[in-house]
Amino acid sequence: MKYNDIRKTFLDFFESHGHKIVPSASLIPNDPTLLFTVAGMVPWKGILQGTEPAFAPRVADVQKCIRAGGKHNDLDEVGFDGRHHTFFEMLGNWSFGDYFKAGAIEMSWELLTQVLKLDPARMRVTTHVTDEESTEIWRKVAGKDAIRLGDKDNWWSAGDTGPCGPCTEIFYDFGEEFENEDDRWVEIWNDVFMQYDRDANGNLSPLPKQNVDTGAGLERWAALLQNKVDNYDTDLFSNIIRATEDIVGVKKTDINTPSFKVIADHLRAVGFAIADGVIPSNTDRGYVIRRILRRAMRHGQMLGHRGALLSKLYPVLIAEMGDAYPELAREEKRVVEIIQNEENAFADMLQNGMKLLDAEIPKVQNGILPGTVAFKLFDTYGFPLDLTQMILREKNIDVDVAEFERAMAEQKERSRANTKGTRTLWESQTQLPATDDSYKYAPDENLESTVLAILRDGEFVQSANAGDNIEVALDKTNFYGTQGGQVGDAGELIANGNAVMTVTEAARVDNVVIHKGTLTADLSVGDKIKTKINMATRQQTARAHTATHLLQAALRHVLNEDVEQRGSKVSPDSVRFDFSFGRAMTADEKQAVEDLVNKWIAADMPVAHEEMSIDDAKKRGAMALFGEKYGDVVKVITAGDISCELCGGTHVYHTGEIMHARVNKEKSISSGIRRITMSVGTLAE
Repeated sequence: MKYNDIRKTFLDFFESHGHKIVPSASLIPNDPTLLFTVAGMVPWKGILQGTEPAFAPRVADVQKCIRAGGKHNDLDEVGFDGRHHTFFEMLGNWSFGDYFKAGAIEMSWELLTQVLKLDPARMRVTTHVTDEESTEIWRKVAGKDAIRLGDKDNWWSAGDTGPCGPCTEIFYDFGEEFENEDDRWVEIWNDVFMQYDRDANGNLSPLPKQNVDTGAGLERWAALLQNKVDNYDTDLFSNIIRATEDIVGVKKTDINTPSFKVIADHLRAVGFAIADGVIPSNTDRGYVIRRILRRAMRHGQMLGHRGALLSKLYPVLIAEMGDAYPELAREEKRVVEIIQNEENAFADMLQNGMKLLDAEIPKVQNGILPGTVAFKLFDTYGFPLDLTQMILREKNIDVDVAEFERAMAEQKERSRANTKGTRTLWESQTQLPATDDSYKYAPDENLESTVLAILRDGEFVQSANAGDNIEVALDKTNFYGTQGGQVGDAGELIANGNAVMTVTEAARVDNVVIHKGTLTADLSVGDKIKTKINMATRQQTARAHTATHLLQAALRHVLNEDVEQRGSKVSPDSVRFDFSFGRAMTADEKQAVEDLVNKWIAADMPVAHEEMSIDDAKKRGAMALFGEKYGDVVKVITAGDISCELCGGTHVYHTGEIMHARVNKEKSISSGIRRITMSVGTLAE
């Protein structure tokens, strides 16, 4: 059974069992603690932890994942065995308060044994030592006695506190010829049962709504169903490797197999990440993708290849996976251009870095390159440590890794000192309930709220004094917290008719709205206050946000329909809009965009604010940000017959309220991505 057949069979099975089938979320997660979507549960984190409402009781998907940065790092293993990948696909079915252990186990076993026809005798299951219920279900469903294991193997938790519970895993026997138990018995499915809430003292209490979170690796299933021991011998990878052989002009052998595996794996990680909007850079996820791309290029050179490689292989990726992931073909022109630019830059980097390395190699003593030299190669020329090691391995030279890591740690410490923030402090307050901000579109209401938490000078306090700069969480608010590119509201918090705090910005940390500003009177946790929004600023921001929608429509009209949003920032009377486009705009094109936006403003078109089902929004043709997960009910903003978009921000009700627009600057911010800024309202005039 080929990859595409397995993927379809999995989704068809769960759709027949009442699950809503949803597309994969973006590899760029809506989670500041992660560089990439590293597991199938990441897009559902809020629902699983109870901070977001579920949009369906049963869901199934195939989630794109990357593990190649931070603590989720499989990069160094890729190429040297048959089961590690940087990019992989996670099959998942989810129950949000619907079925629980019996339903999950029964469906897992039915799919594996009755649909995929796997031999039950070659499977074993594990459960947690305390989970008598799952153990008994396995006896009834499969006639199997589960292996009982402890917390390390069969317990899942979101952290030291919060949702947690036992899990049950299914392992498949690949054969007695494998002496290593880990190679012989391979995990093919994991069902997690979110059953309890754990407090700070370690006490467990049943969750009011119990969830099921499952995961199964498509690559492992493909190897199993195609009778392969090595994932890279399955159809998808074999086809990519054959195409690589044609490009590099070398056949795969036992000696060079690791290089072919690296290239095949890294093509998927680079291609999918850039298609989802990751731009190779020297920081964060952009650095990880640049490192992966350069690692693939180096392995191409080890095969004797010079010049473009992944950009030539990208059409093969589309041929293999484009039906399941249409974004690959949709973004082909931009992705190939970005990869080509990176490949050219890699050639320059390698040439410059090799000059330094060649000068240092004669100085090497005892076969070890100083870590400070390796760090200089990394810091100055962009050489990842593994690239330096790879080059030196050919010369039987090692790197003083400990010294390199000390230099890296010193740099990170300097960086942390310059980027101190409070987000992680708020994220630690897991006991805080989600802010009720359902009033954010009704700014004239003076809501009575309760102060839930106060943050001052990096510490949570019970009270603060006049003059203190603080951040405050309330149980409910009508302030719009910074989200979706729109800056948050400003205003005041009122007590007994007088202002007690000037709020300069409302921000969001997950589902908690944070009010930042300065106290004009004392304030304590538990105090009752009223919220008052600065309506002038709200109106300025609303007209800027609606103008952003008109700007995108004008860019698509003047340039081409392929223009897509890649980011935005909406401030009072000011717009910053990032979009995909391969060249600089001409002066005439910028003027045409400005004229078109002003024409639509002058027409004073009605702007409709509507809530509807996601299916109805799609039928209407509403534009959405690719990769975002949307619930069953969405907000749609429609400006005349010009623009129709899914958007949760604040907007005007007639385009005439925008008053006027003026395009300011347009420039490149990265390969294939442009940025345009625009002033609106009184600022434009």
